[in-house]
Amino acid sequence: MTVASIKPLDPSDFDERKAQHLLQRAGFGGSAKQVEALANLGVEKAVDYIVNYKSLNDPSPTKLDDYEKDIIRPPTSSERDALRKARQNGDEETVDMFRTERQRRQRTDRRQITEMERWWLQRMVSTPRPLEEKLTLFWHGHFATGYRTIENSYHMYLQNMFFRENAMGNFKEDLVRGIIHDPAMIKYLNNHQNRKQAPNENLARELMELFTLGEGQGYDEDDIKEGARCLTGYTVEDDEFAFRIGNHDTGKKRIFGRSGNFDGDDFVDLIFTRPSASKFIVEKLYKFFINDLPHGETLASKNFSLSLSNLLKRQDWEIKPIIEAMFLSEHFYDDSNMNAIIKSPVQLIVQAARSLNPPQRSKMVRTLAISSDVMGQRLFAPPSVKGWDGGRTWINTSTMFMRQNTLLYLLTGQRPDSEAWEADGAQFDAMALVQGETRDPKDTITFLLTTLLNQENPDRTRVSSLQDYMKTQNNKINNETVTGLLTLITAMPEYQLC
Repeated sequence: MTVASIKPLDPSDFDERKAQHLLQRAGFGGSAKQVEALANLGVEKAVDYIVNYKSLNDPSPTKLDDYEKDIIRPPTSSERDALRKARQNGDEETVDMFRTERQRRQRTDRRQITEMERWWLQRMVSTPRPLEEKLTLFWHGHFATGYRTIENSYHMYLQNMFFRENAMGNFKEDLVRGIIHDPAMIKYLNNHQNRKQAPNENLARELMELFTLGEGQGYDEDDIKEGARCLTGYTVEDDEFAFRIGNHDTGKKRIFGRSGNFDGDDFVDLIFTRPSASKFIVEKLYKFFINDLPHGETLASKNFSLSLSNLLKRQDWEIKPIIEAMFLSEHFYDDSNMNAIIKSPVQLIVQAARSLNPPQRSKMVRTLAISSDVMGQRLFAPPSVKGWDGGRTWINTSTMFMRQNTLLYLLTGQRPDSEAWEADGAQFDAMALVQGETRDPKDTITFLLTTLLNQENPDRTRVSSLQDYMKTQNNKINNETVTGLLTLITAMPEYQLC
């Protein structure tokens, strides 16, 4: 395909392979039965089912009181007075008591953020609304905020809830306007230190460079300085956004050639007058959902992104029409975009858990969260405000070793740090994946390669190598040999793609 628009896919072309592609990209994959059911719906109903996820019941909705909010809290007025007097009087015992209590709270908070990592990973594995979590993960990487800097787990939880609630909302009004009022982001980019006497440019700079316009696209250093003045006084009180008028610069600012007594909300309005505002976010969505490989940018991808950018402006920055158009499009299902994204550690783990259905093992989510961190993606801890680079940065010699061992653990219970005979005793029902299939070894191999790698015609050399393995097992199709096939297939380079 040399050119591409948002032309819809011909409904007659929607088959199980395309349904699996949709399930992997719009979520984290699924079982062969789920793929078949999605294919039977047809492309329009399948996309409608996935995109309109709020019509589906959420068995475990997020609530404000799911986690402790006051582990990290501002001191009370009496505590401040007591500490001030202790310092004035040289009362080291009292000062040390306050220091010890602060350290205790910090340890407790670190335990809570670890619990949150495991909770979110488990939610991705079990949710009936996978696109909701996939988009929440996307926005977490786009408006990247790291716990290690703000050291307040509840603020990270509030931000996570904000991303989930507005995952399919309005990019300008819900997400961008919301993020400049978000306590975690304000603390992460030091905007609580942004006062008219000493403006801090961090949030203004990243708002344009990384969140809306792209590096050097339609703004200059003066715009950043003036934007910082707009955001003065935008701060946090405990768990809430606060606007402190005494710290706000009420003077006239000049941004993008326009003058006025602008505040932060005016700054957002001005940003969305720039031509690159629609282009930048669409290109990021494209890389996340369609193609992130180096050769992915083609005339077809450029034309497709341009069409989506124009649609985003016509739809007044609503994200949902963009996602729908993307998943319905002929371009999304083009062969060049199949298996064209390297699975992130989270995608690898969650997709394997949802498609292979391994047994619930002792401390499984804990182990998987640690594995994801070692592979380069720790939830609530992106490496910088740029988020994760993704793509080929996910793959190197050490991460490949951990990727293979993580899949081995899911299938067998064998942990990378234990002896072979110390594997978890929970039995994986491998035969459930091939039930109803022929017991002929070659057909079984072809079926597994087709479903796990989403290939129309599995590579002959792959089939042959797996046949060689089956010969060493006397060509018996049983739980042990199918598990063996799965460990070999999930170790293949092709399995790293979706």
